[in-house]
Amino acid sequence: MDGLVCDGCGGGLLLDSDVRYVLRIEGFAAYDPLEITHEDLQKDFEAEMERLLDALHRMSPEEAQDEVHRSFRLDLCPGCWRRYLKDPLAGLKREKA
Repeated sequence: MDGLVCDGCGGGLLLDSDVRYVLRIEGFAAYDPLEITHEDLQKDFEAEMERLLDALHRMSPEEAQDEVHRSFRLDLCPGCWRRYLKDPLAGLKREKA
């Protein structure tokens, strides 16, 4: 993330090639439109808000942020860029196995 070292392989950037690649990844919680029912309107909203605030207070700021939004910026050499383009989910697949 410093522009000097490839975040994929650790190799020096701009030493062997005139180009480096900046990869920006953003993830966020996606909520579908809610259907409000009669039961929803009967809920105790004050108790629900207290429950949510209590859960939030038990989280670290990083955990709370991870529940909503996270972005990353990576610097990649041409080889790592090509590997990423070929299979952007390679790391996720390895962890699943």
